[in-house]
Amino acid sequence: MKARFKKYILEFKQPSGTSRGVLKTKESWFLILSENNQLGIGECSLLSGLSYDDLPEYEKQLEELCRAINTKKPLPDLLDWPSIRMGYEMALKSFYAQTPFTVFPSDFSAGKSSIPINGLVWMGTPDFMKQQIETLLDHGFDCIKLKIGAIDFEQELRLIASIRSRFDSTTISIRVDANGAFAPNEALNKLNTLSKYALHSIEQPIAAGQWEKMAGLCAQTPLPIALDEELIGIHQEDEQAQMLSDLAPQYIILKPSLVGGFAASDQWIRLAAERNIGWWATSALESNIGLNAIAQWAAIKKSTMPQGLGTGSLYTNNIESPLVIENGYLSTDLTKKWIFKV
Repeated sequence: MKARFKKYILEFKQPSGTSRGVLKTKESWFLILSENNQLGIGECSLLSGLSYDDLPEYEKQLEELCRAINTKKPLPDLLDWPSIRMGYEMALKSFYAQTPFTVFPSDFSAGKSSIPINGLVWMGTPDFMKQQIETLLDHGFDCIKLKIGAIDFEQELRLIASIRSRFDSTTISIRVDANGAFAPNEALNKLNTLSKYALHSIEQPIAAGQWEKMAGLCAQTPLPIALDEELIGIHQEDEQAQMLSDLAPQYIILKPSLVGGFAASDQWIRLAAERNIGWWATSALESNIGLNAIAQWAAIKKSTMPQGLGTGSLYTNNIESPLVIENGYLSTDLTKKWIFKV
């Protein structure tokens, strides 16, 4: 088996706002394994400023991994390189699969079932956010996620209220994602205000790493809290278990590229289930290569929870794939082909 990698810069169709800034491009590296006519493709996906392994020596680590594979030497320790672990795990599954793009076979990968997903509303001006909401509603989404925390809170409340004035919580489910933007001393008051709108949940209301304050919020909140960034960088099982026990969130959100791959995500799911904590998966803005693998992994879990896997149409230069979104569901259209030049 031979290994190599190639860098790929994904370009957003329009700048996409989060509480950490505006995204215009996104870096990924494709790890390619090959032997005779066999091919495996994995995606190592970084989110600038968020990924635990967003470090200057990232490509050197990829070079070391490929060198070890090519010379049949022991692999480097990838514990602190979660996105590379994810890419390598994905590439291996792809290499040994019946086809490179069917890493977790199921009715989903066979085009016989679909996955409910939430529609994503990026931060921006109130008019821009309202336009996104209307587009998602027109396209049949019944679960909408709004990124909040960058514009005036009262304006964000008005956007949420505008949805609730037309659709109750049994018709449209609303998630909000603060990306840690709330100050700890104001978070509970904001959660109390948000709870008036019958929201499904709020992701990461305060910044990660404030365990005592987050535990207090999770215990007092009138609105289910889903932890996202809080999981990043916690790789040891005993520390993961301690965090879940101490904070006791209502949900966790799994981005396999940020937590170290599918096996690592499975470990989080097991630990969460032992504590009656729910979960759903979301992308780390991967290309369709990574998104496809994450969707196939999520599909075999048979969760009825809407997943955060609707990001495939964000880019002008995404890898062409059979993934399609219709009426708020992600599915595999086998009449469409993969176009990936190795």
